[in-house]
Amino acid sequence: MRALIKLFLIVALAVGGWVAWQVYVPITPPANTSLLLHSGYSTRRIAAELKKAGVIRSELAFRLWHELHPKPSLKAGEYRFEREATLPQVYERIARGDIYFHVVTIPEGYTMFDIAQAMEDGGLGSAADFLHVAETQTHLISDLAPEAKSLEGYLFPNTYQFTRTESLEEMAAAMVHQFRQVAQQIGLNSDIPRVVTMASIVEKETAAPEERPRVASVYYNRLAQRVALDADPSVIYAELLTGTYQGSLHHADLAVNSPYNTYRFPGLPPGPIGNPGRSALEAALHPESTNFLYFVSNGNGHHRFARSLEEHNRNVMAYRHSLGLR
Repeated sequence: MRALIKLFLIVALAVGGWVAWQVYVPITPPANTSLLLHSGYSTRRIAAELKKAGVIRSELAFRLWHELHPKPSLKAGEYRFEREATLPQVYERIARGDIYFHVVTIPEGYTMFDIAQAMEDGGLGSAADFLHVAETQTHLISDLAPEAKSLEGYLFPNTYQFTRTESLEEMAAAMVHQFRQVAQQIGLNSDIPRVVTMASIVEKETAAPEERPRVASVYYNRLAQRVALDADPSVIYAELLTGTYQGSLHHADLAVNSPYNTYRFPGLPPGPIGNPGRSALEAALHPESTNFLYFVSNGNGHHRFARSLEEHNRNVMAYRHSLGLR
């Protein structure tokens, strides 16, 4: 009998030691371990994924811990494991939904092509897939811009936090939702496609917020006088659409046959040429009242404005002089 009891105690101690080792001894996962737990995964599946990733030692121990410490649910999402942790610590993270968010910053003026690349760089999906979403999910803005051919102009520049359990469609919808919020805040509730298109040009032409209402006035004045807008960024966008942009603009490019080429076709282009921020939207909505028809860089991040071609030519010469050109 004593031998049996002794054997039982040895077995109990061995089992207890095994359990303690499995549960309470920290484990260091492989470097930069990332694990995506989808909605609907069972506890068994979660345990298997954690074991496969090297985050826990035992699937059985994880399931037993869950039975002894039941939570309403284990949360789906992407988890990053970058430091050693015990099984209870891993379990608690998943129980409270301590998921990993990818932070993506969309600067003002980014085109949908730029945003697509930023999403890919952020590990959220391929640029081609996001671009497909931007080009096809126009129902997201059909009430604002019924004729829109893409989401260009309505993917609001901001810093976003996304998880890989979200679809690219949901991420694009979040950007459009942000646009709607800003539009409501600034009182943009009519003639939206025209204002957004103008704002996208203004955004591309100057990075100085204080200049944007004046730049907007130039283009509105040219529209009123039925003068071609001659906006270089519109030509660049025309070539982006056809995949022919080489990274710089040359004189020959000004002849490109596209409705986005504001050198060849009068009026505004058929849609936005980028995604403007709040400042550019406000400038397009509330331009300065001026008689300016031209502007050119002054070489210091701002512009010189002119009412006549003669005055503009003098400003151009001054700009060339500042660059050491004749």
